[in-house]
Amino acid sequence: MTEFTGVKPAEFDTMAGKHTEAARRLEELAQALHSELQGAGLDTSPAARLRQLAGRVTTQAEDLRRRQKLVHELQRQKVTFGMSTAAGSFLEMPDGLEAAKGLLDGTLAGRAALNAADGDAKALAELKKYAARTGDAEFVKAFLGTLGAQGVTRLPGSLAARLRDAGTHGDSDRLAQLSSQGKEALRMLSAALARGTDPKNPAYMGAEFLKDLVREGRAQQKAGDTKYTGYQAQALIWRAHDGKPPYSKEFMEVVGRDVIVYEFEQRKDEWAASKDLLGRMFAGAQVPIVDLAGALGLGSMLRPGTHVGNPGTKASSSLVDDLFQAAKSSREASHALLDHTPAGWQESVLDYLLTSRWGASRYLGDYGPFNDMLVTATTGQDATSQRLAADMVKIVADEVRPAFGKGENGNLEIKNRETFDRFAPLSYPLARAISANVDQLSKLTLNHAIFGNVVASDMDYALVLATSHDSGFEALVRAQTEHMRAALDSVPPVGLNASNAERLGFTKADVKRFDLNENGRVDRTDAVQFLTDRTVEEARPFTHIVEVRRQVLIAQGLDDKKADESLKAMVGDAIGLLPVPGAKQVGELATGAFGKLVSTSYDKLAGAAYDEIANRVAQQMAEHGQGLDEAYRTVTDNRLAVERLAEQMLATAVLNKGMLERLDLEKQTFADGTPPKLKPFVKMSPQEYSKFLEWTRRAGGSSDLLNGFRNTFRTTTEVDDLLGLDIRPGGGK
Repeated sequence: MTEFTGVKPAEFDTMAGKHTEAARRLEELAQALHSELQGAGLDTSPAARLRQLAGRVTTQAEDLRRRQKLVHELQRQKVTFGMSTAAGSFLEMPDGLEAAKGLLDGTLAGRAALNAADGDAKALAELKKYAARTGDAEFVKAFLGTLGAQGVTRLPGSLAARLRDAGTHGDSDRLAQLSSQGKEALRMLSAALARGTDPKNPAYMGAEFLKDLVREGRAQQKAGDTKYTGYQAQALIWRAHDGKPPYSKEFMEVVGRDVIVYEFEQRKDEWAASKDLLGRMFAGAQVPIVDLAGALGLGSMLRPGTHVGNPGTKASSSLVDDLFQAAKSSREASHALLDHTPAGWQESVLDYLLTSRWGASRYLGDYGPFNDMLVTATTGQDATSQRLAADMVKIVADEVRPAFGKGENGNLEIKNRETFDRFAPLSYPLARAISANVDQLSKLTLNHAIFGNVVASDMDYALVLATSHDSGFEALVRAQTEHMRAALDSVPPVGLNASNAERLGFTKADVKRFDLNENGRVDRTDAVQFLTDRTVEEARPFTHIVEVRRQVLIAQGLDDKKADESLKAMVGDAIGLLPVPGAKQVGELATGAFGKLVSTSYDKLAGAAYDEIANRVAQQMAEHGQGLDEAYRTVTDNRLAVERLAEQMLATAVLNKGMLERLDLEKQTFADGTPPKLKPFVKMSPQEYSKFLEWTRRAGGSSDLLNGFRNTFRTTTEVDDLLGLDIRPGGGK
């Protein structure tokens, strides 16, 4: 909170002048004393101390002059108010210079914004001067304090009305200028509003300001002859947000939740009518409340990041879609909006948006903000994110299940194309939600567990939609690759015993648990058994992801599609060769083989979600810049690609666990030095890397492991049962 000091303007001027004069005289005295002492051959340190004093007084005088200048400017602009007391008239002045500057600039910017709202053509150019100040708390408080909730609502309304007028009169120059200046003003206003409505930010305007935004949002507004609701205008501010800083959960709890309820209240009768027989004939689609730009046919002319178009161009957004734009940049904000059941409702906001309101989202086709918000809300590792992810999987699975059935050949068939197409826009955020919780896929598959209310069949129907999206399928494969990598890393190293357990990061209890043949140490036989178990377990989730993808391609008539290019690229980059972040590399060969591929920043990802690690692995391999595995050229379908990824991971595992240490490296092209050591992977050619994989299969025992993976991975009866399929010979397997 800013502290203020009361000053008498006249006496303050006198004080500033006297300090300046004192500083000058002290400096002159110091110079004269130095000359006298030096001429007499005496110690000049007293003069030096006097000069230091003169310097301090000079600094104080300069500070007072800056304050004096600000006081005069504050008076001239009538920014602060004086008060009369028995001792005379005083002026309130912030103690800090920056606070005073923020008070001055914020007030002037607020006045410029109000003038712009009143139609002043020059005011927008004036407002632009302050665009860089929205990171200053004192500026933001003065800016929003001057505007008030009413001014915040009026400005976008005025901009939209003036743009429509320019378009109506064919004034292209004014249209372009207003569009450019309007976008900048809205972006500035959105950044300020995000800070001013966050209780954790020093610019916080208080709870009453949030309530005022709601009151103005629900009220009828007017700009010239244009009437609109306040939320329609405020929505343009939310849509202009670039995520910096994010809106707070408190904003979403007060304003955001009310926007959802407000639209429902305004549209519930119309939406209900559109669902009965007569409504479908006459009322038609489920029409949302559009924002003011949409209502006036302005397209995206007030949306930052877009080019100036013509009024009437198709780019409408609803005020709810614009709200999602503000919510998507913060997990807390998105949770506050979605993880809530309004008073009197029987469904959560998430459920409502995915079912009751989904037709309104489809009406405008403005899926980007909603999908981005879903990704933000469901991909965290906190309890709320996981609960929302589970709810989303269950809701969407129930909605899309009726769209599918068994075809004549026993494969998956789309029985209701309209239902499939209806929910197809959710395929990518759904895939990301499952990817972030890919360990739940394993638990459902292996342990017959549940994920929220999701059971195994729900997950597979959700996967039908999720894997229909190319990038969604890629995200799922990457996440499960990291899950398998982590599972393989849990296997104990060869040579683990009671004496070295602590040094290698294990306990004596671990040694006893891993020593299956009870010979006092983990030997190769023990390690192979654990690797085999983990390999078979991790193959089953891959089966569900890849086989469901294959089935949905068949259902769409795309069964002749070749391997996804993203998976071929993953194979070519040898994406499976990296160890788990933070892994204990106990093998001597492994230490050198990974070379520069594993960085400190990569290791810091230990404990992150599998999909987060997958993205970092992709970046790491992209930075590496060399395709190691030429087998990708011959990969013809996704199953072969995943099997090759599994081979890479198994080779990494046997290397990491010390199972290759005693093998002969003589005359191997992928080794060098005396005695020969494994080359770092970054220095291997594709041919050398291929030889390395061949060597691990032949001499290291990974061939049996790979066969175990392949046999499990290609057994798809579990997927067939969960989706109700009955694939006969010749049915495409």
